[in-house]
Amino acid sequence: MKTFHDKQFPGESDAYREARNKLLEAEINLRRQTEEVAELRRQLPYSAEVKEDYVFEGKDKSGKVKNTKLSELFEEEKDSLIIYSYMFGPKNQKPCPMCTSILDGLNGMVFHVEQRVNVAVVAKTSIDKLTNFTETRGWKNLRLLSSFANTYNQDYFGEDDKGNQLPILNVFHKNDKGIFHVYGTELLFAPEEKGQNGRHVDSIWPLWNLFDYTPEGRGTNWYPKLAY
Repeated sequence: MKTFHDKQFPGESDAYREARNKLLEAEINLRRQTEEVAELRRQLPYSAEVKEDYVFEGKDKSGKVKNTKLSELFEEEKDSLIIYSYMFGPKNQKPCPMCTSILDGLNGMVFHVEQRVNVAVVAKTSIDKLTNFTETRGWKNLRLLSSFANTYNQDYFGEDDKGNQLPILNVFHKNDKGIFHVYGTELLFAPEEKGQNGRHVDSIWPLWNLFDYTPEGRGTNWYPKLAY
């Protein structure tokens, strides 16, 4: 039996250790593949320069509405910008529960991320409707912006041809030649495999990863709600 370390849990059987070592080998291979995918992502050339310096609506600390350009989302010495498209559009009375569960988690740790890169959350709904809801979640750390008056969502796949909102994460990079689109979570649009959904933003969504550690797994019928 191939072994990787000398640790054993109290009372574990030989059958458990044999199965666990097989799983551990798979986990090591997954770790290796995860880094290989990340390296391919880092090697991507720019897709294109952004077609315009989009103007978003946000609110300052006093609650006053303030226009912010895409270029102004880049802080000094931070050349990458991550934008998550929140499924909360003009036709929606409430936002997507699954997007909301992602952002519940991201709100708690985004200040760590912002030590190195810029992060924003964009929704197509009005800024008042957006902030009225997010205040009930206690989101104090996320930069929340409305794209109600621009075409960002249509241009970067946060909206389909019928105006339905889509949950996509896009990455932009700035250099002395301009602002360029680098990456989008296109796995959302790839063919799904049975029981797996899109899984395009699993890496920022710890909810499902926690379930993956358990014997019950993710299940097939449970999804997060706005309230329980």
